[in-house]
Amino acid sequence: MDREGSLTSTATKPRPERVTDRTAFNYRGGAARADRAFRALCVGAGLLVLAILALILLSTAREAWPAFREEGLGFVTSSDWVPNEGQFGALALVFGTFVVSVIALIIAVPVSIAIALFLTELAPPRVRAVTITVIDLLAATPSVVFGLWGIIVVAPKLVPVYEWIHETLGFIPIFGVPVSNGYNYMTAGLIVAIMIIPIITSITREVFSTVPLLDKQAALALGATRWEMIKGAVFPHSFGGMVGASMLGLGRAMGETIAIALVIGAAIQITPNIYASGEAMPSIIVRQWGESSGVHTSALVGLGVVLFAITVLVNYLARFVVRRAELKMRGAAS
Repeated sequence: MDREGSLTSTATKPRPERVTDRTAFNYRGGAARADRAFRALCVGAGLLVLAILALILLSTAREAWPAFREEGLGFVTSSDWVPNEGQFGALALVFGTFVVSVIALIIAVPVSIAIALFLTELAPPRVRAVTITVIDLLAATPSVVFGLWGIIVVAPKLVPVYEWIHETLGFIPIFGVPVSNGYNYMTAGLIVAIMIIPIITSITREVFSTVPLLDKQAALALGATRWEMIKGAVFPHSFGGMVGASMLGLGRAMGETIAIALVIGAAIQITPNIYASGEAMPSIIVRQWGESSGVHTSALVGLGVVLFAITVLVNYLARFVVRRAELKMRGAAS
């Protein structure tokens, strides 16, 4: 009886459909076509980005050509920017952009790395969630809000601090000139640093979270302290990502406009004193664009071209440094 029942159930049980060679071939062919289509889509998207960048560079360079033709190499080697006299030298503006960006990076990068380490290694889940939300909100805050906060609150409040630093460290050239007001390179760099901290922190935190857990546990199991584990496992694995995050923050700092325009002081000069008023390329573009015409307008567009070229060069150098460091780490590991 059991045997007959088992035979009956076996006979009535539906048989699985047999996979033939033709079915497998069709499946492999469809997957191959899907892979080719996806690859073509990705290549097309990448080429589209490059084409847009090339068109931006060509169109802006064409608009800036009258100023380049009139000033020649002096456009980037002269510091005389006097539109009323037809002089357009961008060196002082390039200097101001670099000073503000360097100050911002010096302040923002260590703070951002420390916050990212706290969130990935030390913070409880509830504190981590709240902190990440606050960082995201700061990243979405408009730059004009930071600029207004800087000109109304930060600049006046920092004048006593600047004066104390000048009295204490006035023998150093960067602190050597007395402080007249709070509108200077230092205030602009501080405001920009606060603006780029959320960006660098978010990217660095994501990079730290990709470190294999086994690498960290192995370092701790060998007797390393938490800081030694971070130096030996987290930082080497995340070096490229940290440099990339810093370069993204640098690009934001070099291109910031409204916040810098409100607190930098609008003085076109080259000086070693970070407490002096200055000017940067993005801020002078927004400040003078409405009243410009002719060669003056072309010179302002030329500042945008120079800023674009500097940004590309800095990013290329950063990628070169990352590649060299990774090769050295691989050589040391082998």
